[in-house]
Amino acid sequence: MTSTTEKADLSALRIKRDIHEPEEGPRGVPWKIVVPVIVVLLGLGGYFLLGPALAGALEVELTTATLTSPAQMNAVLTANGYVVAQVKAAVASKGTGRLVFLGVEEGDRVKKGEVIARLEDQDVLAALRQAEANLAVAKADYEDAKLTLERQQRLHASNLSSQAELDAAQARFARVEANIRYAEATVSAAQVQVENTRIRAPFDGTVLTKDADVGEVVAPFASSANSRGAVVTMADMNSLQVEADVSESNIIRVRPGQPCEITLDAYPEQRYSGVVHKIVPTADRAKATVLTKVAFRQKDERVLPEMSAKVMFLSEEPRQTTAANLPVLTLPISAVARRDDRHLVLRVQDETIIESPVTVGGTLGDRIVIQEGLTAGDQVVLRPEPNLTAGTRVKVKAR
Repeated sequence: MTSTTEKADLSALRIKRDIHEPEEGPRGVPWKIVVPVIVVLLGLGGYFLLGPALAGALEVELTTATLTSPAQMNAVLTANGYVVAQVKAAVASKGTGRLVFLGVEEGDRVKKGEVIARLEDQDVLAALRQAEANLAVAKADYEDAKLTLERQQRLHASNLSSQAELDAAQARFARVEANIRYAEATVSAAQVQVENTRIRAPFDGTVLTKDADVGEVVAPFASSANSRGAVVTMADMNSLQVEADVSESNIIRVRPGQPCEITLDAYPEQRYSGVVHKIVPTADRAKATVLTKVAFRQKDERVLPEMSAKVMFLSEEPRQTTAANLPVLTLPISAVARRDDRHLVLRVQDETIIESPVTVGGTLGDRIVIQEGLTAGDQVVLRPEPNLTAGTRVKVKAR
């Protein structure tokens, strides 16, 4: 007898291939509703946690404590420029030859006329010795011709020689005199050729660069690619001036003899007294500026050619005492707050206000002197509001 199970129809069985993920979340709630709710809850949580801090973040502007010269109170104009030597030369030779001696290097001080280099000179020295020998022969002939002429003159006076013999003696003497002058000129020319192999300092100064080395060929105009023109470059350090470009619209504020204060970018803490030496009587069409030369009244060995500088043109002479001209640390007056009978500034650290007490001095124009509590370069809040106190969250205003 066949069982019912064996007779079951298996043809209706199928594998369901389009099975989807469950469309319901916990407790049967659809995921389409759960996900947005979670996002909203996270946003609300972030708002309640960070919202008060963000809402209270005030935007502040910062300023920097800087060293200020008292002379800035009298400043009428500021211009940038460079230190330039007014007496400067690329020293070269008059002759062409191989450099066999170079007696200086960068930084050496030389005197006018001092031999600083020498070219090979065997050929010109030989020519000089030959010219000197020819001059010696000419001088010997001169003595003989002179004696002969004197003898013929005495004989002719005594009617013991003819006029022809006297004329011959005179002609020989004249010829010998000409030979001496020629020989002397030849010696002079040879000496010049020798001197051309000696390269001398044209003035008292300092060697700035060495442009050739021993063994290189030196030519007056460096006519060959393998030759050098200048041997060294030197300058008179006493002739250093600042050449500053002043815009055409401001040149009316500058006058010859006007007092100035010079600051070098290399030494911003040092101030040098200066005076307008010359206003060049032409303008630069491309830059719309006028070149102004400012001379140093006093300087030290740290001042070097080609240093960048800033010139402050003053309306009157600064006080002469050294202490009065020293730079002091200053801030804009509006950056210092007075609270509880004390002066303080507000710093920003990790977007939070920190109060720093300071000791103040006098004022320089719209700036106040900071005697204690800050150092140059410190940044503080400019124009702090009364509600800015320690711990207040802030954000720095982008410049």
